[in-house]
Amino acid sequence: MATSLYRGDGTVYLTVERNRADNWIYARWRGRQTLGTIMDGGLTYVQMLREEPCPRLLNDHRDLVGTFTEANDWIQQVWTPLIMSAGLRSFAQIVSADIFSQLSVEDLQLRIADQLDMQLFESLEAAQLWLRVQP
Repeated sequence: MATSLYRGDGTVYLTVERNRADNWIYARWRGRQTLGTIMDGGLTYVQMLREEPCPRLLNDHRDLVGTFTEANDWIQQVWTPLIMSAGLRSFAQIVSADIFSQLSVEDLQLRIADQLDMQLFESLEAAQLWLRVQP
C-alpha cells in the first residue's frame, strides 16, 4: 500500500511504498521540493523503517524539478544518521533530467558517500538491478 504526501494545494509531491518482494522502499518524488517537503518525506521513510526494518531505498527523482541543495545539510546531518540507525544500507537514486536537480543530488552523494552506499542511475531498471544484488 502506498502513502502519498500532499502540498497545501492538494497536489502529490511524494508517493512512498514498501516493496516486500524486493525488500526495499520505493519513493517517487514529483515537482519542486522545499526543505519542508523533503523533511516530511525523509521522516516518512524513517518511520517506515522503524516499523519494519528494510536495508534498501529506491529514490526516484524522474518527475522532480529544480534544486534542493538547501536541504542537503539536513539530509546529511539529521536524516542520514536517522535512516541508517533504522536499518538502511543501500540507496539507489534515479536522477531527474533537470540539471538543477542533478547538481543537488550529486552534491548530496559527495556529502554522504562515506556513510551510506548511494549510487546514481538514469533509469528505473538500472537502479532496480543494482539494488536487487545489495545485501
